[in-house]
Amino acid sequence: MHALIRHLLRAGSPQGAVTARGWVRTRRDARGFSFLELNDGSCFASLQVVVDEGTPGSECLPDLTTGASAEVEGELVASPAKGQSWELRATRIALIGHAGPDYPLQKKGHSLEFLREIAHLRPRSNLFGAVFRTRSRLAHAVHRFFQERDFVHVHTPIITTSDCEGAGEMFRVTTLKGDLDANPAADFFGKPAYLTVSGQLEAETFACGLSRVYTFGPTFRAEDSNTSRHAAEFWMIEPEMAFCDLAGDMALAEEFIKALALAMREECADELGFFERFVDKEVRRRLDFVIERPFQRVPYAEALQILLGSGREFAYPVEHGRNLQSEHERYLTEEHFKAPVTVFDYPRAIKPFYMRVNDDQETVAAMDVLVPGIGEVIGGSQREERLDQLEQNLARQGLRPADYWWYVDLRRFGSVPHAGFGLGFERVLMFLTGVGNIRDVIPFARTPGSAEF
Repeated sequence: MHALIRHLLRAGSPQGAVTARGWVRTRRDARGFSFLELNDGSCFASLQVVVDEGTPGSECLPDLTTGASAEVEGELVASPAKGQSWELRATRIALIGHAGPDYPLQKKGHSLEFLREIAHLRPRSNLFGAVFRTRSRLAHAVHRFFQERDFVHVHTPIITTSDCEGAGEMFRVTTLKGDLDANPAADFFGKPAYLTVSGQLEAETFACGLSRVYTFGPTFRAEDSNTSRHAAEFWMIEPEMAFCDLAGDMALAEEFIKALALAMREECADELGFFERFVDKEVRRRLDFVIERPFQRVPYAEALQILLGSGREFAYPVEHGRNLQSEHERYLTEEHFKAPVTVFDYPRAIKPFYMRVNDDQETVAAMDVLVPGIGEVIGGSQREERLDQLEQNLARQGLRPADYWWYVDLRRFGSVPHAGFGLGFERVLMFLTGVGNIRDVIPFARTPGSAEF
């Protein structure tokens, strides 16, 4: 029995009568009775309602068109129809909300582009009902994973004065008008402030007092990119662990990805079946690939040699000192190792100031977790815990230690090795569902030139 029926049975009166409320998917009229397909969004399956002629309220049936909302009282009975176990024999029916003939979600196929234009209605469609039920359950799985491992959930600020990544692609938050830089001290916070691109730096402060913490919240990046993998607003999961090195960081990241894939397979079975049938026929195979195969670990320099020796022509050249592209990452996972892969020890020159410099002074203790079908889903590092080295890193990247005085203080007062990583929630949802565009796994996408709803 699907979730709607289970709910109705729990809510039923001692006489066996139940009340169903939902939106009409279809109505079919026959001589002396009508069939309604009612769905409340709790699951895929709709409830078939049989309304006999003369049933109290049946005069509203002509108005119960696709998209209208209704309340039905009746009795659950075994259904003779193929493909369903139960149907509701109505004893009373009422129209709650009318839907006119211009209701856009009629019973036909709609393009994803069209559905993005009516994002306020798309949760009523099968696809987006599945996507957002999955998003909810996997958000719960995220919290469960960390709570079971004694991590403390920390709410880090959305407004910041620090540029964590050093890329400068940040949204300014201001009350000033005109020249924003003429007198920044007159601004609301007394200095330039921005929407955060990461809660990592603040999470580190809590890890250096509570040992194991994680954040899970919205982040923002003013990157003028209209690709299927980028959005201006997205949600990040960022654990931080004190007394942890890069090896421990990689182990937790790999365990986390496997746990989310397993949660998808076991807790979202109906949705996964739908995605496999209508979105991506390979999605279950990729989940099993990650769940069942051990991660392979490879240094960045060795990964480059594998790519250069592959004989493949890539759209983006393989060069030392550049980040790997999705096509490179997918080659490593899908063709060379035939397993999920963690690449580590990246060149220092292409990574942010907070990553721990290795003994060779050329690389940092950074890692990326790669999975088939999408490439990188996690990026992380051991953080630089040495005061002198951190100050050198800041200077090297043209950042003022005074702007990070509190972060530097962590290295002055009881500094410890610590590490963490970041996972874009939408990015991992794309991997777990097979949905190919980030705009379709977040309720209301914010992208360059678009901030509707």
